[in-house]
Amino acid sequence: MKKNGILNSHISKILSDLGHTDMIAIADAGLPVPEGVLKIDVALKLGTPSFQEVVELIAEDMVIERVIVAEEIKEDNPEALQFVTDKFGNDAIDASINHEQFKALTRQVKAVVRTGEATPYANCILQAGVHFG
Repeated sequence: MKKNGILNSHISKILSDLGHTDMIAIADAGLPVPEGVLKIDVALKLGTPSFQEVVELIAEDMVIERVIVAEEIKEDNPEALQFVTDKFGNDAIDASINHEQFKALTRQVKAVVRTGEATPYANCILQAGVHFG
């Protein structure tokens, strides 16, 4: 049994298999998951676990160079935008696409981790960086 890090075997496996520029999505409870994309559902009930909690845990185990969010997050969920900006830095945040484009981009992710989050646009795509040390 693992002693540290993420215990969810599906998430742990996905993170171990990521290469540079590969992407995963962290999604609220309502984001549709495209057919053929792995869905790792960790939702227990509305709000649990939260978007923030899942992003925090994944960020402990993943090298992240870019965070993609839908531009609607700016007006409709500024708290979630502030969280990812504080966590990853303003330079890492890409809010240049709308929600429909964001959903289309999820077709390219390795997996969607579905949380219990119940606030609008609490979704992000994490692009893997590279760790050489």
